[in-house]
Amino acid sequence: MASHRKSRTPGARVVGIRTPALATAALTSVALLSQTADAAPGDERPSLEEVEKKVGDLYRQAESATEKYNAAKEKTTKQRKQVDTLLDDVAQRTQKLNEARAELGSYAAAQYRTGAGMPDTATFLLAETPQDVFDQRQVLDRMTGRQKAAVDDYVTQQTETMKKRQEATESLRTLTETQGDLKTAKATVQKKLADARELLSELTAEEKARLAAIEKRKQQEAARKAAELARQQAAQEQAEQREREEAAQQGGGSSEGSGSGSTGSADTPPADSSYAAKAEKALAFARAQIGKPYVWGATGPGSYDCSGLTQAAWKAAGVSLPRTTYDQVNAGTTVPVSQAQPGDLVFFYDDVTHVGLYVGNGMMIHAPKPGAYVREESVYYDGESAIHSIVRPA
Repeated sequence: MASHRKSRTPGARVVGIRTPALATAALTSVALLSQTADAAPGDERPSLEEVEKKVGDLYRQAESATEKYNAAKEKTTKQRKQVDTLLDDVAQRTQKLNEARAELGSYAAAQYRTGAGMPDTATFLLAETPQDVFDQRQVLDRMTGRQKAAVDDYVTQQTETMKKRQEATESLRTLTETQGDLKTAKATVQKKLADARELLSELTAEEKARLAAIEKRKQQEAARKAAELARQQAAQEQAEQREREEAAQQGGGSSEGSGSGSTGSADTPPADSSYAAKAEKALAFARAQIGKPYVWGATGPGSYDCSGLTQAAWKAAGVSLPRTTYDQVNAGTTVPVSQAQPGDLVFFYDDVTHVGLYVGNGMMIHAPKPGAYVREESVYYDGESAIHSIVRPA
């Protein structure tokens, strides 16, 4: 019998492929695998700009963690002193409590010896003479008054001692929590800095050179902005000087504005001569620290972090500033950037994690970041938008 099957068209079948759909899928997969094989491993590396931004972000995060570390360390120091004071107080009160307890014990022994606990009839019968009974009564009456005072003193000492012990226990618990915060902040700083160092270590020599060129261009732009600010401040000072001279000629302001020539406005108090004198001392101290390394958590004299430097500088001028940027930003009067005066504090970033000391002409002295040294540079070193506020202390 003849077969009714149609014969296959020669060449219609590819070995291993049974349908057109499967063939298309296979060919697509081969093409994709080929593209993947041809891709260079370096294509997944971040761009130099991305590395620069990432490193900058890590340094700022490390500085933020540093300020948290500084705050926790300062809090720990205060709490430790408080705990030590409370423990000393508890020890003294415990001694008084023991003395009160011993006094009560002596009264109890005296009652036993004198028979104060016996009935009156028995006491009379056991006495040798009626006079002995009378004398004994007089002694016991006096002892009763002293006993009451001793009991009252014991109860008072016991209550106060328990209260102080509870306070000491609570302070110790708080101190332990703060010490935990301190360790966490320290670990965070170390992690951020390690990540930044790792990123930089992976750069080739050519990439490091390009990164240095980018940094140089940023510095040049920052210097240009500083010079522009200096010109604006000089023009403003000249305008105010002319106003003062005109007012003096008209006889209406001979006693006003004849001070040190400091700038000011209706909303911003001028930096008077006393402030200028203190600021000069703070700046002299800061200039003497130029070249010393940035070390997170350091307050001198061999190294500083940013807030440690500003705190030490103003301390040299006789002005006490808080330890952290978070507190220093509230330690004076906020002024516009255009009215910044030498000695003012320049704060950076929305979270207020960096600070420098303004020296004039758009420049400041600051401890920049880990791996850098105390130096003088433009307040626009990280762009105009990075400036948070200007604060005039003292």
